[in-house]
Amino acid sequence: MKRKFLSSLLIIGLLTSGISCSNSKTADKIEVAKGTGEPNASTDKNDILTGEMTVIVDEAATSILNEQLEVFRSSYVNTKIQVISKPEREAINSLIQGDGSMAILARELTERESAGFGNRQITPRIFPIWNDGVVFVNNISSPDTSINVQTLSSLMKGDASGKTLLLDNINSSMVRKVKEFSKVDQISAKSVQAMKTSTEVLKQIETNVNAIGIVSYSQYLDYRRQFGEENKIRILSLQNTGSDGKTVFTKPSQTTFATEEYPLKTTFYVLNYQPNMGLGIGFSAFLTGDRGQRVVLKSGLLPVTMPGREILIRDNIN
Repeated sequence: MKRKFLSSLLIIGLLTSGISCSNSKTADKIEVAKGTGEPNASTDKNDILTGEMTVIVDEAATSILNEQLEVFRSSYVNTKIQVISKPEREAINSLIQGDGSMAILARELTERESAGFGNRQITPRIFPIWNDGVVFVNNISSPDTSINVQTLSSLMKGDASGKTLLLDNINSSMVRKVKEFSKVDQISAKSVQAMKTSTEVLKQIETNVNAIGIVSYSQYLDYRRQFGEENKIRILSLQNTGSDGKTVFTKPSQTTFATEEYPLKTTFYVLNYQPNMGLGIGFSAFLTGDRGQRVVLKSGLLPVTMPGREILIRDNIN
């Protein structure tokens, strides 16, 4: 009788342990699905933290995404993420056409653009991931140190003379933001020149005193890290009129992004259109989690959520 009683207790204990483990795994999956933190290693290794995926990225954010991927791949070696880098308009078209199921963009899709996903009953998981900005640069030898809305509008309309506005691509998110900011619908080719890449824009600025370039802040920082030409290129202060009517000129930085002083701050989003609990969930969780936000902070951009810091306080100092 005693042996039967002990056997019964053992069976009950094993069943209870199994249920507890099952609940724990379910909780881990829910946490990752909500994008509330880092992907947990105990989640389903067949999808969330393994496998292949294509990410379509606005080319203005390519450099910071590559930094994120370097850290992500070092921790999750069983993942393969291919990157397609395009100007915003082309990137959105690629997402709609199904070239990839995840995108990093400076805006969400419109109702018309997302209609196809709705017809397939695909609900996107969208999270803000970092703050960048549109910047205006010129040659350090130029006497101009700032730019106002009137000058910018005149250049885009072709009404100004003696200056050339350099763009990386007419379909870029940077150009869209500048058009909205200056309230210009059509860009004239009279004083605007479209280059192929942001690197070409910045290279041209190094030698052309009469040119003003438009790039993203992350592209400018990446160029400086690669070529160290900060002594040849200057960021122009941009006019900003506050709600109180006062006009100030500010430069892009983590501080002016945070205080909303810089008028052309740009928030980037991760748009996950995967129909299942795939690798997109794990990568989104990484981007919005502590480690991903630390990469943003270190790069010089502004994280959406400030990474935490642990401070040890000791009573005695030896």
